[in-house]
Amino acid sequence: MTRKTEAGSSRRDFLKLAATGAPAVAVATVVMAGTAEAAEPDLTSNEMQDTAHTRAYFESARF
Repeated sequence: MTRKTEAGSSRRDFLKLAATGAPAVAVATVVMAGTAEAAEPDLTSNEMQDTAHTRAYFESARF
């Protein structure tokens, strides 16, 4: 059997990149999640709005 050489990156290179990139994505998610605040509800609109009540519901619905 002969060993094939690939011009692209190998699986090990991908796993190294994924292992170093995952913590960076987690930190960015935590930092971005704490910056936005819910808006005051617009009682004239019939669309779903981003309020503290809807955020609490979505937080409780996550699993």
